[in-house]
Amino acid sequence: MNLLDGKYVSEKIKQEIAEEAAKVLATRGRKPHLVAVLVGHDGGSETYVASKMRNCEAVGFKSSLVRYEDDVTEEELLIKVAELNADEDIDGIIVQLPLPKHIDPEKVTEKIDHRKDVDGFHPINLGRMQRNLPSFIPATPYGITLMLKEYNIETSGKHCVVVGRSNIVGSPISILMARNTYPGNCTVTVCHSRTPDIKKFTLDADILIVAIGKKNFITADMVKDGVVVIDVGMNRETSTLTKSGYKLYGDVDFEGVSQKASWITPVPGGVGLMTIIGLLKNTLASANKEVYS
Repeated sequence: MNLLDGKYVSEKIKQEIAEEAAKVLATRGRKPHLVAVLVGHDGGSETYVASKMRNCEAVGFKSSLVRYEDDVTEEELLIKVAELNADEDIDGIIVQLPLPKHIDPEKVTEKIDHRKDVDGFHPINLGRMQRNLPSFIPATPYGITLMLKEYNIETSGKHCVVVGRSNIVGSPISILMARNTYPGNCTVTVCHSRTPDIKKFTLDADILIVAIGKKNFITADMVKDGVVVIDVGMNRETSTLTKSGYKLYGDVDFEGVSQKASWITPVPGGVGLMTIIGLLKNTLASANKEVYS
């Protein structure tokens, strides 16, 4: 078993991003600028946004946080997004999900200017990604592809099984892995909560990407020897054994599956760190007008 080490890869790529950010500052007179919008006080969202802000500062980006309480109206939030769209100093905008039930996340996502949509969720970016055109790729799938590249994982002609069909991970990564590029050129099967006998498919996977949101869902009896396993799961449970008061578990039973896998990501220390790299890379590309000139 070899570890797909998100910490190692993310640190390496962050150094490269920092060098590029310094060039942006030197040539354009300002830093790449990411704005995050956070509604409410969800513990997971607070943690994710704080991490994104720290990583922006670490690579020489400017980062700004716009906060609202849970009772902010949908109209007020949409007005703020429009203001951010119009601000020429801002390169990237993210609205942290989930949002309160009275706010339609699709409306908010579509309101973000696709040229600043560094989360890669806007329908224009998703459509361009599907057609293999320049676009902002959703951050987690983008991070996964960067990790596969770093470790030279062979993907062409492989059977890639994706467990989970969310618009954030499962659906876009299935498209990326099927595209005529590297990483890609896989035969892709997408499984989800309504798939009968998922084990039948996972046992045939050369590359298994799991984003179903269930702790230790994939066990050793569900994979074949030599499989490459990408665990996107971030299942948080309270724990008295850690300083933070909680412990993270993946969607894959690491202890058992790692005995059969050729490569596997840990949780934490795997895909989560690469998600932030995807976000930073998109923001840098926006600052350099590499996708939409």
